Amino acid sequence: MYGLMIIVFAVSLLSSAVGAICGIGGGVIIKPVLDATGIMSVSAISFLSGCTVLSMAVVSVFKNIKSGNTRLDIKMSSLLALGAVAGGVTGKIGFQMLKDYAGNETLIGMVQAAVLLVITASTLIYTLLKSRIKTKQYKSRGVLVSVGLILGIMSSFLGIGGGPMNLIALEYFFSMRTKEAAFNSLYIIMFSQIASLIQVSLTGTMPEVNMIYALLMVGGGILGGNIGSIINKRIDEKAVTKLFIGLLVVIIGINIYNIVKFSAI
Repeated sequence: MYGLMIIVFAVSLLSSAVGAICGIGGGVIIKPVLDATGIMSVSAISFLSGCTVLSMAVVSVFKNIKSGNTRLDIKMSSLLALGAVAGGVTGKIGFQMLKDYAGNETLIGMVQAAVLLVITASTLIYTLLKSRIKTKQYKSRGVLVSVGLILGIMSSFLGIGGGPMNLIALEYFFSMRTKEAAFNSLYIIMFSQIASLIQVSLTGTMPEVNMIYALLMVGGGILGGNIGSIINKRIDEKAVTKLFIGLLVVIIGINIYNIVKFSAI
């Protein structure tokens, strides 16, 4: 039991620290890693991953705002967050519908792993080629809300909180620099996860979870958010990009393992 507790806390802490640095939330690491261990049900991992990401995002956003470390476009990010809130609720509804229809946690885990693999691999390709890709600078409210909506749906359905697609969307559609995109991504994640948590609480669809694991994961998220925010101030954008690329490679490997694992059950 103590060994599992250490694993849960360590995964949450390290994932949240890296997530705070790169702006990907950390859930994109927590979800596939804990799926691979089989410590909890797929639904419980998705829920607790979202809670962990929320705690990390709140800490990171407020520390960055207080320090003035990175510019936050309040108007743009708030419109993105508005779309992400609606997307977060929609994604949770979609997840619950798939769960009710499939009635099989293994199938759900395999679908999530497959979708996350495609997203992560696409993100890696884009990141490696982005110096050759001309980005956009959309200002339309409709585009901002729509992009936020799609990001919210994907992150909520997959139980990852934010993920690599946030960074790519912010860099491509709005020409944000890497560290600026990371900060704005965390701002969006914070609101989408609050909406998801409220929606789960109001609809009574919260899965059964181990409260000890919940406390350890949220605690790891808070501590990781603090550590990641400190590191983010001390490294440049090139270092953030290199860390991001290395992380994507690891996540791709874990998701391939999870697809094989779930398909064999």
